Amino acid sequence: MSFIARTAASTAALLAPLLFAGASLAAGLAGAPAPFDQGGVKFALVGYISAGDFFSAVQAGAKAQSAALGVDLQVFPGRQDSAEQRLQIEQAINLGVKAIVIDHGEPEALRDVVQKALDAGVKVVAFDVNIDNPAVPQVEQSDHELARLALEQAAKDNGTSFTAGYAYVAGFAPLDRRNEVWQAFKKANPGVVEKAQFGVVNATTALSTSDQAKAVLRANPDISVVFAPYDEFARGVKLAATELGVADKLKIYSADVSTADIQEIVADGSPWVATVATNPALVGAAAIRAAAKLVAGEAVDHNLVIKPTLLTQAGLREAGVTTIEELAAKLPSFNESDVALAPWIPVASK
Repeated sequence: MSFIARTAASTAALLAPLLFAGASLAAGLAGAPAPFDQGGVKFALVGYISAGDFFSAVQAGAKAQSAALGVDLQVFPGRQDSAEQRLQIEQAINLGVKAIVIDHGEPEALRDVVQKALDAGVKVVAFDVNIDNPAVPQVEQSDHELARLALEQAAKDNGTSFTAGYAYVAGFAPLDRRNEVWQAFKKANPGVVEKAQFGVVNATTALSTSDQAKAVLRANPDISVVFAPYDEFARGVKLAATELGVADKLKIYSADVSTADIQEIVADGSPWVATVATNPALVGAAAIRAAAKLVAGEAVDHNLVIKPTLLTQAGLREAGVTTIEELAAKLPSFNESDVALAPWIPVASK
């Protein structure tokens, strides 16, 4: 992969928002190991994708856990730009952070700059991007189980013979893992016929996917099921089906969840009938805890898996759930995770 050189002006624009919030760094955490007992610890969260409520919730969880730890967290917003993400990682190193959490990205664009961080003594944790480095723990949503539960529900609702559309973009670790399950599902159920594959990941994923979905649904009016294992894909397909007036002839199965997703799922006439998800805030919090343990010199498992939950349209409507907060209150397991806990780490308030 080649990377576009940045002008001095664009580099200055990138540097402008990088100051840590607050005039002084946080005080030490009583009873914590060094360096957290003294305070002044800085972490960075470097994203790749900025669009969507899911990623906002991941950041919110990371911020809450950082605050509980007394860590100053700098969030670098993703812009779907690998060259910019590389620059942001280098900037985080130069800012003197103790740890960097990388939220998604293109692995081949990150491996050398991640090694640069490690060589500088910076701990690195990756969420849903395979850095392929034994020193970098991987936080995952159990993507195989996400896809498996969604497809089991699709088979329960539609049988094992149906015509399907599939929203997928290769090269993203979570989508690639979910794709493995989809391929196995089709092989085990030859009556499932995939008529079209579509999807795009950019700054307007839902709208761009909607444009593609409209073309697919017009060309293939026999499609009755769409597997869209990313909520922005599902939102785009739902928008397309509604605009085309075929929402009553389609069922959408997805992964991930947000308040906006829940409201679209439970809406009258919605074709979005199920999603499988972890609480994205728990993902962000777990990544920060893992980074803190590494900085403190404690062992961290290489694979840190957050278990998902099946959420059906019928179940959400019956429970009267319309927001993530209501979901967490009525389904406590959705708001709990034992990943990367330690006695000295206060869990972020829910």
